[in-house]
Amino acid sequence: MSLNYTNSIPLHVQLKEKIEEKIFTGQYNDKIPSERELMDEYYVSRSTVRQSIEQLVREGILVRRPGKGTFIVLKPINDWLGSLSSTSETIERMGMQPGAKLIKAEIIPLNKDMKDISGLEKAYYFERVRYANNIPVGVERHYYPIPIGEQLIKFDLNKEAFYDLLERELGVNTFQSEQYIKAGKISKQDALLLNISPASSILIAERKITDIKGNFVEFEIAHYRSDMYSFKINLSRKSF
Repeated sequence: MSLNYTNSIPLHVQLKEKIEEKIFTGQYNDKIPSERELMDEYYVSRSTVRQSIEQLVREGILVRRPGKGTFIVLKPINDWLGSLSSTSETIERMGMQPGAKLIKAEIIPLNKDMKDISGLEKAYYFERVRYANNIPVGVERHYYPIPIGEQLIKFDLNKEAFYDLLERELGVNTFQSEQYIKAGKISKQDALLLNISPASSILIAERKITDIKGNFVEFEIAHYRSDMYSFKINLSRKSF
């Protein structure tokens, strides 16, 4: 198997993405092939292989064990569709450390679609990059009623989970959620934030939350790396 040698993307970046793909699709389970095996499989130099592996080690996906090989550390994040949980809770359930970086926080006018969804003319808008073990896994964009947003902005949103703040600090009893998930292409802006190729595919999750009285609480549009984020749902078939 060879890489695209005419592509403007450097070979070590292409190889890194190939290794990641095989990790997150289960083709590599416990450890990855040796440097020599990767050189032979992808027709690249040892320095290219080492650059790719070192980047994955820095990102916490791989760990070198002298005399034994290079082993896989990180597992894909699985989210179960049957419960209303935060990204932090999902990451913690996988045994990883959640993190966030606030990019924007501002009051914005809403377009027609968002007005129809929320019933609002303006909303408090938050944009954050989400991390698992310091690896960027998604970009989340939240829309809140302005009074809620004005309370949320008082907290350290690089550390706190929105749902925890809503329930613990603001006394908002979130009750019901509608969620839609689809595949899409990443924007150049999000590709930079997630440190992935602009040609990458993503999972797009849209979620509307209301409280126990049916009042609008939040609308979220999240873009997750498709190689690191998966959704799981339990299904059953009735016999008639």
